[in-house]
Amino acid sequence: MNTITKIIAQRLQLPEEGVDNTIALLDLGCTIPFIARYRKERTGNLNEVQIGQIADAYDKLKELEKRKETILKTIGEQGKLTDDLEKRIKECWEPTVLEDLYLPYRPKRRTRAQVAREQGLEPLATILLLQREPQPQVAARRFVKDGVADVDAALKGAQDIIAEMVSENEQSRNQMRLAFRREAVITSRVVKAKAETDEAAKYSDYFDFSEPLRRCSSHRLLAMRRGESEGILRVSIGADDDDCVARLKRQHVRGHGPCSRLVEEAVEDAYKRLLRPSIETEFAALSKEKADDEAITVFAENLRQLLLAAPLGQKRVMGIDPGFRTGCKVVCLDAQGNLLHHEAIFPHPPVNHRMQATVHVEQMVEDYGIEAIAIGNGTASRETSEFVKDLNFKHKVQTFVVSEDGASVYSASKTAREEFPDEDVTVRGAVIIGRRLMDPLAELVKIDPKSIGVGQYQHDVDQSKLKHSLDLTVESCVNSVGVNLNTASQHLLTYVSGLGPTLAKNIVEYRREHGAFTSRAQLKKVPRLGPSAYEQCAGFLRIPGAKNPLDNSAVHPESYPIVAQMAKDCQCTVDELIADKQKRQAIDIRRYVSGDVGMPTLTDIMSELEKPGRDPREQIEEFEFDPNVTSIDDLVEGMVLPGIVTNITNFGAFVDIGVHQDGLVHISQLANRYVKDPNDVVHLHQHVKVRVKEIDYRRNRIALSMKHIDD
Repeated sequence: MNTITKIIAQRLQLPEEGVDNTIALLDLGCTIPFIARYRKERTGNLNEVQIGQIADAYDKLKELEKRKETILKTIGEQGKLTDDLEKRIKECWEPTVLEDLYLPYRPKRRTRAQVAREQGLEPLATILLLQREPQPQVAARRFVKDGVADVDAALKGAQDIIAEMVSENEQSRNQMRLAFRREAVITSRVVKAKAETDEAAKYSDYFDFSEPLRRCSSHRLLAMRRGESEGILRVSIGADDDDCVARLKRQHVRGHGPCSRLVEEAVEDAYKRLLRPSIETEFAALSKEKADDEAITVFAENLRQLLLAAPLGQKRVMGIDPGFRTGCKVVCLDAQGNLLHHEAIFPHPPVNHRMQATVHVEQMVEDYGIEAIAIGNGTASRETSEFVKDLNFKHKVQTFVVSEDGASVYSASKTAREEFPDEDVTVRGAVIIGRRLMDPLAELVKIDPKSIGVGQYQHDVDQSKLKHSLDLTVESCVNSVGVNLNTASQHLLTYVSGLGPTLAKNIVEYRREHGAFTSRAQLKKVPRLGPSAYEQCAGFLRIPGAKNPLDNSAVHPESYPIVAQMAKDCQCTVDELIADKQKRQAIDIRRYVSGDVGMPTLTDIMSELEKPGRDPREQIEEFEFDPNVTSIDDLVEGMVLPGIVTNITNFGAFVDIGVHQDGLVHISQLANRYVKDPNDVVHLHQHVKVRVKEIDYRRNRIALSMKHIDD
């Protein structure tokens, strides 16, 4: 095992062999979903999260190796690279320690210490640091020459050199980090000139705020940093200055002589001018990174839940984008999501053509065999839902309210224009509402995740890290569900393991030219889709109605011979094996273990044969708000209402109760017990009952509780 493998295994507490094999697979270009699903024997059955952690750690350590090469080259060019320093740098795997080792040699702007060195004062600094000279002023006279005006200037220059040496000393920096780690306090103060402005009101909780940094939650820290970036707050991080200076003096000052007093002054200067700002900046960055990671984790989990929301499936759907003055845009879609018809109706004020709208909707439901109606949850949603429920249909039609978050972004996007070049944004918006009911995953992948409305301070966190995390989440969800090769959009295919934009486009063009795929093997005929890409993607693509039933399952083509052998041993066909539970139960899968195929793969195969092509998502349920509550003015403290969870943060969950303003169930109000993570109690789109706890009309906030609902 190489050093990197051992470090990752130790840090993640994972078996070295599994880590080493996972890294080897990643180096071959294998995707995380593929490794997790089809290479369990190689990884020791590591799950997708663990493989993702290995991939992240591996990338960081490779970057660190590159940084070490740069540092060694820079110090070497200075002629200061000793064998001991080179050994320490090569064996260092902590970024902070590495930068501390490099700090004394890092090219920097012309500092006060650098000027003093150029004036020949470094020997004087050495004399002072030894703290043995009884008369430093006398010693300093030897250094009064060109550029050094007098003894005081010489001593001051020497102190500047000492201050820089103290600030760059590895032990000194670690002492300060220890102090900040234990004692640092984050403080926020309002900028007086902004205190009374409307923009500042949302930050009122942080006008005079302080808290130990180690206890500051990610959402509070990100809120303060946002207020700081908007010029409303001043935020600082600091520890006990006296304690920090005392720590440094204990390290660098010896005795009480005149040299020691000069060194004391230099140490104080080092702390105030150099060390404190540097360590504060470091801790500000570290705390921000930690808060970013927590917020990104929350966002990724919310996105996962949203993407894996229950689909209605392939049914004929009517999508309604509700509105008052501009009317409701109505679209009718077939079971594949194709647009059949669209028109506008005006059942609400100010137009109020309710009777005409009733006739039109009832006729459309009849003409297009509509089985379900999807209503957007924006303006006029409640009124439109009530209107639809009052209609008389000749057959049962289910009604659902669908999130509109991101629909307007999609409507104006290049993707939407390519799909519907002849329709305007209102039609496209209604289409995505209808399609989201049929298959949320297939539609949501077309929208930038940041526009979907389930994040926490998503615009304040590291954007490249956020994008990486969300892309992995989308890829994970798409591959866990599987994709219909003959109906999937180019956008959806892009996220399938091993494909990407170019191959996804080539698949769609091949499908358009040659018709529907009849087997997975046909994928090999798609331009530029080689053996490696085929290996990565084939198991995640489904072909309903294919001649080989395994083509509509998660069984990988490389395992088809195993299933064929099982069927042969049972004296039946693969179709019969899938249909006959008794035959499958009679199989002893241990007989099929071989060098490359172990029990994890065989267990997965048997599970898939039981329900080939099954959708792991839940079944969708209808929901109805309290008909007596339509605005915040209808709320009364203590009333219990039905609601839908719309967003989850690390401080609680937001719930839509049908009043155009989501209420917050604080984490302390989620259950009749201590809750560490809101996801342990609720999930997105969950139907819940909540009690109105408090109503803040001025700030338009609603506090809700889920405690003691059944008491």
